[in-house]
Amino acid sequence: QVQLVESGGALVQPGGSLRLSCAASGTIFRVNTMGWYRQAPGKQREFVARITSGGTTNYADSVKGRFTISRDNAKNTAYLQMNNVKPEDTAVYSCTADVSTTPITYARDYWGKGTLVTVSS
Repeated sequence: QVQLVESGGALVQPGGSLRLSCAASGTIFRVNTMGWYRQAPGKQREFVARITSGGTTNYADSVKGRFTISRDNAKNTAYLQMNNVKPEDTAVYSCTADVSTTPITYARDYWGKGTLVTVSS
C-alpha cells in the first residue's frame, strides 16, 4: 500500500556532507511525522531525527547541530542533510513515516529498507 524509498547513501570522508532522501508513495491520504533512524554494525537501531507535518523537528543529541531534517509535503518526501560527518555516523539509515491511507483509517508507521552511509578516509 505504502512504500518508502531512501536514496543518497554513499561513502563520504570525515568532515564531508551528504543528503539523504526518503520518498513515500502508494495509497496515501496524509503523511504525518516522518523520521530517520540508523543502525550501525553490531549495534541497536537508534533515533536520528523526526519532523512533523507542520515542520516541528527533533534530533538525537549526537547529531544536533550537524544534521538537518526537512520535508516537502507536496512530494511526500523527507530529507536529511548531514554535515561535518564523523566515522561514528557510519550506519544504515532508514526512513519511517506515519501514514493514513484513507480519511477514516488510523495512521500507522511504515519503514523503508534503508540506505548505507559510510564515513571513512
